[in-house]
Amino acid sequence: DKTVSLRKDLSEMHEWITQAEEEYLERDFEYKTPDELQKAVEELKRAKEEALQKEVKVKLITDSVNNFIAKAPPAAHEALKKELNVLITNYQQLCSRLNGKWKTLEEVWACWRELLSYLDAENKWLNEIELKLKATENVQGGAEEISESLDSLERLMRHPEENRNQIRELAQTLTDGGILDELINEKLEKFNSRWEELHQEAVRRQKSLEQSIQSAQETDKTLRLIQESLAVIDKQLTAYTADRVDAAQVPQEAQ
Repeated sequence: DKTVSLRKDLSEMHEWITQAEEEYLERDFEYKTPDELQKAVEELKRAKEEALQKEVKVKLITDSVNNFIAKAPPAAHEALKKELNVLITNYQQLCSRLNGKWKTLEEVWACWRELLSYLDAENKWLNEIELKLKATENVQGGAEEISESLDSLERLMRHPEENRNQIRELAQTLTDGGILDELINEKLEKFNSRWEELHQEAVRRQKSLEQSIQSAQETDKTLRLIQESLAVIDKQLTAYTADRVDAAQVPQEAQ
């Protein structure tokens, strides 16, 4: 009987839709590791593609029901037509929901990758700060050399705050959804702790270098005054020597 065959096809398709909903839409997913998240993205992509492939079968069932209705007595129309409409509606909703969930998880995965990218960039900058602090630990030389070290440190510290803001926002977006929250909190705690520590040390080093510059400038000034005084004395002594003046005849400081 054609009606029995059509109802069997409709029933099998309904079962497949129900199974797909339970497997991919009603099951609670927990994403505690990047591997779990990536696996879920791949699973939903396959489910979405599989659902789209079922479109051919839905179309065949639709054509079969419509052809049967065109030839069958009116009494058989209503029930089959209703079942077909329910099937088409449920199928379209399944495809839409699978596609929506897949897109959402893809965006979440992209968000996670972006967070890692920003963290990597900021940690590389912190590495540079760390190296610079070691290089300026015991700066030798005068005011000019110390000033160059201070300038290079200050240039490095003029780092855009935007990157850190992006890290904060991306992490908040993910953890608000309960996604990779433990891992993200651990990474953020480590990063923020290191950032604060190095930033504070850099501020202290800047102040220390500024004080060293001031001390070096005072030392340079004192040495310059001594050199000027020695030059005057040397000039006087040279004049005394040229005039063959005896030491006993000149002021005590010249003696």
